Amino acid sequence: MLEVKQVSKLYENARGVHNIDFSMQRGEIVGFLGPNGAGKTTTMRMITGYLNPTHGQIWVDGHSMADNPKKARRKIGYLPETPPLYPEMTVQAYLRFIANLRDVPAREQKLRVGEAIDKLGLQGREKQIIRSLSKGYKQRLGLAQAILHQPDLLILDEPTSGLDPKQIIEIRQLIHELGENHTVLLSTHILPEINAICNRVLIINQGRVVLDERPEHLGRTMGETFEVSLEVKGPRERILTELRSLEAVAEVKEVDTALPAASDQASEPISDAAELAVVQEPAAESVKLLVTSADRTDIREALFFRLAGAGYPILEMKRESLSLEDIFLKLTTDEPAAPDSVPNEEVDTDA
Repeated sequence: MLEVKQVSKLYENARGVHNIDFSMQRGEIVGFLGPNGAGKTTTMRMITGYLNPTHGQIWVDGHSMADNPKKARRKIGYLPETPPLYPEMTVQAYLRFIANLRDVPAREQKLRVGEAIDKLGLQGREKQIIRSLSKGYKQRLGLAQAILHQPDLLILDEPTSGLDPKQIIEIRQLIHELGENHTVLLSTHILPEINAICNRVLIINQGRVVLDERPEHLGRTMGETFEVSLEVKGPRERILTELRSLEAVAEVKEVDTALPAASDQASEPISDAAELAVVQEPAAESVKLLVTSADRTDIREALFFRLAGAGYPILEMKRESLSLEDIFLKLTTDEPAAPDSVPNEEVDTDA
């Protein structure tokens, strides 16, 4: 659906993007991440035809943005970070205006405008002047204009910016639904948003792609070890001995030791004999551990069988992995060398 082939945008005295290379299949929802100034907006502007690349080619559904820009742009719906709205128009008049710009057939315009208003929750505001809309509703209207002509590719730059939590959930759900029949490139600074709706992650840093992977494979790509957090009920030393005897285990660290488990009995008076029994036989402790695999393989099954065989019940078992936030910071912290410059290029201050 989208092919970005060795695309560069170089400026004099400013950082651009360098040899960006990726493709997207129909139906993918790809999260596009990067720190401020990394080149996300520049890349999206080149994909949509707002900027011409210095080098490289961009293809949208088989149409070259350089050779057939009009056909390529018809395939794209674009929501920039600041929605392209006319504040003196009403919501309905604006969408009809956009429908004309996008060559939506006259007989379909009323239906398309109505569908966009319904999908974006703009009902009851059709006659409202745009300048009087809240920021959240302006963002909704910006997304409505992006989907009005039923594009195959959606380029969304911070689509949930300024929305309240309920609106964010609704827009995320809409983007997820659009991904069933469309290709979506989503730029956002909200990293949990990527985990919620994207099936692929692109991270750009200093104008270069530094990661292109599916979310579930991020740990493997980063060379992450396989670690499991455990809470096990039983004697601490015996549990440690059992786990350290496994060949598949490289290291066992004690994270925290819980207090003796509280009694589940109702708070009723007990006899002296029962009280004495409790003193003589204290409740079993639970120990919390972090267990590291010796060869990055899944060790959860081996841990289960070893502890079950020894009679020590597992109260909790969870795989520990790098979060997307951790990976993002790891990939975007280091500052690479400054890129080569090309003279006489207009500087895009919103790179």
